[in-house]
Amino acid sequence: MLRRWGLLATLAPIGAAALLYVVIIRGFVDSSADHALAWPLLGVLPTFVFGMWLLTVSSSRSAVFIAMASTAMAVGSASETAVLRNAWWIQEPWFPLLNIIGVSADAVSTAAFLTMFVTYPTGTLERRWQRIAVVFLWVPVLVGPLTLLTTPHLVLQPYLGISGDSVPNPYVVPWLEWAAPVVYYFLIQPTVSVLLGLGLFYSRALFGGTEVRARMRVVTWVVTGSLVSFMLWSTVPPPWDAAAAFAVFASLIAIPLSAIHGIFRYGAFDIAPDDRGRLVARSSDLLITVLYGIGTATPAVLLADSLPVIGAVLLTAALAICLLPVRGWLQRWIHRSVFGDRDRQLRLLSELGSRLEQSVEPGDLLTRLAETVRYGLDAGWVRIRLAAADGGLAGSPMGLAGEVAGDPVDSCVLARADEILGRIDVGPRRRGDYTDAERALLRTVAGQAAASVANVRLSAQLAQQLTDLTASRERLVAAQDDERKRLERDLHDGIQQNVVAQIAGLRLARNRLQRGELTANELVELQEQARETLTDLRELAHGIHPPVLSDNGLVAAIESSVARFPIPLTVEAADGIRAERFPEDVETTAYYVVREALANTAKHAHATAAAVGLERQNGHLRIAITDDGCGISTPLRATGGGLANIRDRVAALRGTVNVSGNDPSGTTVQVDLPVEREERRVG
Repeated sequence: MLRRWGLLATLAPIGAAALLYVVIIRGFVDSSADHALAWPLLGVLPTFVFGMWLLTVSSSRSAVFIAMASTAMAVGSASETAVLRNAWWIQEPWFPLLNIIGVSADAVSTAAFLTMFVTYPTGTLERRWQRIAVVFLWVPVLVGPLTLLTTPHLVLQPYLGISGDSVPNPYVVPWLEWAAPVVYYFLIQPTVSVLLGLGLFYSRALFGGTEVRARMRVVTWVVTGSLVSFMLWSTVPPPWDAAAAFAVFASLIAIPLSAIHGIFRYGAFDIAPDDRGRLVARSSDLLITVLYGIGTATPAVLLADSLPVIGAVLLTAALAICLLPVRGWLQRWIHRSVFGDRDRQLRLLSELGSRLEQSVEPGDLLTRLAETVRYGLDAGWVRIRLAAADGGLAGSPMGLAGEVAGDPVDSCVLARADEILGRIDVGPRRRGDYTDAERALLRTVAGQAAASVANVRLSAQLAQQLTDLTASRERLVAAQDDERKRLERDLHDGIQQNVVAQIAGLRLARNRLQRGELTANELVELQEQARETLTDLRELAHGIHPPVLSDNGLVAAIESSVARFPIPLTVEAADGIRAERFPEDVETTAYYVVREALANTAKHAHATAAAVGLERQNGHLRIAITDDGCGISTPLRATGGGLANIRDRVAALRGTVNVSGNDPSGTTVQVDLPVEREERRVG
């Protein structure tokens, strides 16, 4: 942090002062000059402003390299301006010392730019030989003091158009003059360092890893375009050189643009993901503002010697008005690219509440929500599904907007507290890709809609529970009516007929007794008939409420039915469960639930063995009825028959029933019944 702000405090004043000097001298003071402001205004200024801004938000080495390169460019331009305006300085004995500034500034600018491009976008290199080679890019920075000590004459930048061969260098060290050719060809001429830097750059851009090549794709095109532009600028004759110069300036402006792209897509310059969108918007606004100012002021500056003051002012004002809509459009386009369509998103949020308030059914709510999300994100399709009981996603109800095609490109869960309510799936965007802001908006909408989805879902569940409760009561009434009819039929067709026959037999026996014809065998036969009737009555009573259940408890009652079950049946219960007496309604419900489940096993499972397990845990009686039969393929939700009777009986005591298949075969019915604390125990 201190290093970053220290560099900013050092480089910003130097670069700003250099650019201000260039603009004042070339634009206003030296009326005989050709006002060559294109390079400082279009080439240096945008890069310098971006480099200084980058230092305020990043301490990465790449940000330092850009700041150093742009400041060195500004200093070099100021040095060129000073020398061209004061050519007599060259003859002064102190000028070789001053000349070190201009020569070194060009070397620093070249080395910093090459290092920034070579190490883009993270400022680090993947391979050891690359890290060693990049050090040699900074060797030309020594060109200033080395030329001063080794070259007997003055060395000036080639683009000045002034030769210093006839100007002696009083600071040369005679015994070092032999090194002058080496210094000239390897340091003054940047060919070697440029070739080395380009070799490193293209080795990463073309032969690096997949991720490295993807991150460097845009900046590779920018660098290649800059190289071609500079070569054309230095080789093509007039008037084509003007077009080449324009291409050079455009490629220089593209450098900060490619850096902005790197920040947004790959987090270049160590920009945190949460800050990328905000910083891209700010840097883009800053760059557009600089270009707007340049475009507004440059024509008047270039024509200052041929226009009166009022004309220059009017020209500047007219350009400012004409370019203002372009500036606004560019800023809106960049903000829309980074953050998405804010107006559309704000409408989405404002309409979301009213749309959700108008929905009372889950299906209608999900459909309205899907339509709102699709409109707000400009999505091709949106699908919203609720969580199912098994942890998956239910097929109904479902909200759908658009025609689903392919896999979703983004998904967001609907959650409230720790409960997963469902999921929103979003298809591809109809134009372009989703921005980070739009993905964040999707999660915001999901968070806001979760409460409404939970409320509507709860209302639907309560309505379903009410329907189930009504149906359960109707089934219980029907079952009780069927039970009464069965008892009536059993009494009428069985026991009643036996009693009538016994009464008739007793009447006959009385008549035969009066005539002296009654025998002992007839009385024995009547006794057997009475005993059979008693047995039938006991069987009937056992079906209503077995005496063993009242006398000996739940486990004993279940074990009493083992002998009558058509397949081998085992009952597993701890000694504590066998000795414990549960409330009468719990024992009765548990007994008939076991009987009903075993009856289903005997009828439908084709099992060879069955088992009943009972355990007491956390104030609940847990019963598991298992078999090794054919099993079930999907969880059951019965609306009639034996399973419905089980659910109704258990629900009356606020218990739960779960039916599942076993691995590899068979079925398990798990029943959980709450037990009151005031139990009766025996023994």
